[in-house]
Amino acid sequence: MADADDPVDPSEFGEQDGPPVEEKPYKIIFEANKCFGAGKCAEKSRNWTLNLDTGIAKPETYFIDEEDLDHNIAAAEACPAKKDRGIIHVIDRRTNEEIAPDPNGDGSLSVDW
Repeated sequence: MADADDPVDPSEFGEQDGPPVEEKPYKIIFEANKCFGAGKCAEKSRNWTLNLDTGIAKPETYFIDEEDLDHNIAAAEACPAKKDRGIIHVIDRRTNEEIAPDPNGDGSLSVDW
Protein backbone atom coordinates (compact mmCIF):
# COMPACT_ATOMS: atom_id res chain seq x y z
CA MET A 1 0.00 0.00 0.00
CA ALA A 2 1.25 3.47 -0.87
CA ASP A 3 2.29 5.90 1.81
CA ALA A 4 -0.04 8.91 2.20
CA ASP A 5 2.75 11.20 0.97
CA ASP A 6 3.46 9.13 -2.14
CA PRO A 7 2.03 10.41 -5.42
CA VAL A 8 -1.01 8.56 -6.75
CA ASP A 9 -0.38 6.36 -9.77
CA PRO A 10 -3.09 7.48 -12.23
CA SER A 11 -3.38 3.99 -13.69
CA GLU A 12 -4.49 2.71 -10.26
CA PHE A 13 -7.02 5.49 -9.66
CA GLY A 14 -10.56 4.13 -9.17
CA GLU A 15 -9.59 0.50 -9.60
CA GLN A 16 -10.74 -0.57 -6.12
CA ASP A 17 -14.34 0.37 -7.00
CA GLY A 18 -14.27 -0.54 -10.68
CA PRO A 19 -16.01 -3.36 -12.46
CA PRO A 20 -14.03 -6.38 -13.64
CA VAL A 21 -11.59 -5.58 -16.44
CA GLU A 22 -13.22 -8.24 -18.60
CA GLU A 23 -16.54 -6.31 -18.48
CA LYS A 24 -15.18 -2.78 -18.84
CA PRO A 25 -11.63 -2.89 -20.19
CA TYR A 26 -11.28 0.89 -20.48
CA LYS A 27 -11.51 3.71 -17.98
CA ILE A 28 -11.59 7.46 -18.06
CA ILE A 29 -9.36 9.60 -15.91
CA PHE A 30 -10.68 13.15 -15.83
CA GLU A 31 -8.66 16.08 -14.52
CA ALA A 32 -11.80 18.02 -13.54
CA ASN A 33 -9.88 20.77 -11.79
CA LYS A 34 -8.45 21.81 -15.16
CA CYS A 35 -11.80 21.84 -17.03
CA PHE A 36 -12.77 25.32 -18.28
CA GLY A 37 -16.10 24.36 -19.84
CA ALA A 38 -15.43 24.41 -23.58
CA GLY A 39 -18.03 21.64 -23.97
CA LYS A 40 -16.23 19.86 -26.82
CA CYS A 41 -16.48 16.55 -24.94
CA ALA A 42 -20.27 16.82 -24.68
CA GLU A 43 -20.48 17.55 -28.41
CA LYS A 44 -18.55 14.37 -29.23
CA SER A 45 -19.79 11.85 -26.67
CA ARG A 46 -23.12 10.89 -25.15
CA ASN A 47 -21.16 9.92 -22.01
CA TRP A 48 -20.25 13.57 -21.31
CA THR A 49 -22.47 16.36 -19.97
CA LEU A 50 -21.54 19.99 -19.51
CA ASN A 51 -23.15 21.62 -16.48
CA LEU A 52 -23.95 25.15 -17.60
CA ASP A 53 -24.21 26.39 -13.99
CA THR A 54 -20.74 25.25 -12.96
CA GLY A 55 -19.06 25.25 -16.35
CA ILE A 56 -17.64 21.80 -15.61
CA ALA A 57 -18.17 18.69 -17.68
CA LYS A 58 -18.43 15.20 -16.27
CA PRO A 59 -18.83 11.69 -17.57
CA GLU A 60 -21.85 9.55 -16.77
CA THR A 61 -19.49 6.63 -16.19
CA TYR A 62 -15.74 6.27 -15.80
CA PHE A 63 -15.53 2.62 -16.88
CA ILE A 64 -16.44 1.74 -20.46
CA ASP A 65 -16.49 -1.15 -22.91
CA GLU A 66 -15.84 -1.44 -26.65
CA GLU A 67 -19.30 -0.07 -27.49
CA ASP A 68 -18.53 3.26 -25.80
CA LEU A 69 -14.86 3.49 -26.72
CA ASP A 70 -14.94 5.48 -29.97
CA HIS A 71 -17.06 8.40 -28.81
CA ASN A 72 -15.08 8.71 -25.55
CA ILE A 73 -11.85 8.76 -27.58
CA ALA A 74 -13.40 11.52 -29.71
CA ALA A 75 -14.23 13.48 -26.54
CA ALA A 76 -10.67 13.08 -25.23
CA GLU A 77 -9.14 14.17 -28.53
CA ALA A 78 -11.45 17.20 -28.83
CA CYS A 79 -10.65 18.58 -25.36
CA PRO A 80 -8.75 21.88 -25.73
CA ALA A 81 -7.59 22.12 -22.11
CA LYS A 82 -3.91 22.04 -21.16
CA LYS A 83 -3.01 23.72 -24.45
CA ASP A 84 -4.72 20.96 -26.45
CA ARG A 85 -3.04 18.14 -24.47
CA GLY A 86 -6.46 17.38 -22.97
CA ILE A 87 -7.74 16.50 -19.52
CA ILE A 88 -9.83 13.47 -20.50
CA HIS A 89 -7.70 10.35 -20.61
CA VAL A 90 -8.95 7.03 -22.00
CA ILE A 91 -6.90 4.21 -20.49
CA ASP A 92 -6.72 0.56 -21.50
CA ARG A 93 -6.98 -1.16 -18.11
CA ARG A 94 -5.33 -4.32 -19.44
CA THR A 95 -2.09 -2.55 -20.36
CA ASN A 96 -2.34 0.77 -18.44
CA GLU A 97 -1.65 2.59 -21.71
CA GLU A 98 -3.27 5.86 -22.64
CA ILE A 99 -5.28 5.44 -25.83
CA ALA A 100 -6.37 9.06 -26.06
CA PRO A 101 -5.35 11.79 -26.25
CA ASP A 102 -1.82 10.27 -26.00
CA PRO A 103 0.02 13.56 -26.70
CA ASN A 104 3.38 11.84 -26.19
CA GLY A 105 2.58 9.27 -28.86
CA ASP A 106 3.86 6.38 -26.77
CA GLY A 107 0.89 5.32 -24.60
CA SER A 108 2.37 6.89 -21.47
CA LEU A 109 -0.14 8.53 -19.13
CA SER A 110 -0.29 12.29 -19.62
CA VAL A 111 -2.11 13.01 -16.36
CA ASP A 112 -0.67 16.03 -14.48
CA TRP A 113 -1.35 15.79 -10.72
